[in-house]
Amino acid sequence: MARKIPMAVPDLSGNELRYASEAVASNWISSTGDFLNRFENEFAEACNCDYALGTSSGTTALHLAVSALGLGPGDEVIVPSLTYIATANAVTYCGATPVFVDVDPNTWCLDPTKIEAAITNQTRGILPVHLLGHPADMDPIVNLAVTHGLWIVEDAAEAIFARYKGRLCGSLGNAAAFSFFGNKVLTSGEGGAVSLNDPLLQKRMSMLRGQGMDPNRRYHFPIVGFNYRMTNVAAAILCGQLERRHEMLARRQEIVELYSRELVAIPGIILREDASWATPSPWLACCLVHREQFGCDRDQLAEALRDHGIDSRPLFEPLHQLPPYRQAARERGTRLPVTDRLAGAGLMLPTYPQLTDDDVRAICDCIHETGRVNRGRRQQTSRQHRRAA
Repeated sequence: MARKIPMAVPDLSGNELRYASEAVASNWISSTGDFLNRFENEFAEACNCDYALGTSSGTTALHLAVSALGLGPGDEVIVPSLTYIATANAVTYCGATPVFVDVDPNTWCLDPTKIEAAITNQTRGILPVHLLGHPADMDPIVNLAVTHGLWIVEDAAEAIFARYKGRLCGSLGNAAAFSFFGNKVLTSGEGGAVSLNDPLLQKRMSMLRGQGMDPNRRYHFPIVGFNYRMTNVAAAILCGQLERRHEMLARRQEIVELYSRELVAIPGIILREDASWATPSPWLACCLVHREQFGCDRDQLAEALRDHGIDSRPLFEPLHQLPPYRQAARERGTRLPVTDRLAGAGLMLPTYPQLTDDDVRAICDCIHETGRVNRGRRQQTSRQHRRAA
């Protein structure tokens, strides 16, 4: 290809630089300032929530939320294994145990039918992940939480402005965590946010986020907290991002739809279909590579793309197989066949607004050609074996 195509490129072509410069010029560059207040108010409104708190990352947003809900040693939380490791780590930071549950083969998100069997007397909450921007099936999850007296924290790091049955992700549980890492739909390089509606929980999160300081008594700390605050500079960048969210979402959606049209006819390339009740957030396009039909496996396809200057990423490695969680999962007898199958076949593809239609077609052409060549080689080898026999 004429140029290299990275996995992600942030789109900072609006007022991001202007607002960040204004924050620097004001000398309010730390965890207070006009842009921070503006961002939290605008983001809460955009999520259809009463409150939003900016944080230093999506991981700290998750940890802040579960900590404020009282999670502690001896507790358990239901977590999908097919997700980025921060989801489980936030639980572990509290001294609690993530209990891994399989995902639905259609949505790739937490399977509601598998949750109840994993609930014990130690279970305190459910942490559904809206994987790759597609909402989890939340109504049955909420019903289970109500029945068993559990809280819900949505991991919406990849699903900003996604909708479940017309309702915005981030407004469906007790709280939700978002990420603004450099590859996300909205970015400030690093950063995160929690959205919620409970005023008492909002006050507790505010204290925890700022080292546990009493808001009415400076340098008095009635609780042990964290330094999870967002800077005014990061908030300024995000204010610029929020202004253009509809534009950026629309372009990303065009790219995802173009991938779908180009890839659907390639043998062995399988796409996740959106549920009828879902309006996903177009974060990253992803496909499954069926080795027998396509001609080679996912990792071989990724290598071929890399040889052509195209970046890609494997779908997340199952958390129950990673060293920090493997032994406990084995002792629990964890078996997650859908997670294992999807994780071994999933490939995430470049998805960012600056990609041109020609770029996307070139990526799809490379996938098509890689499959064609490898299928041809396998057929030739098979014919040679038959002759030899």
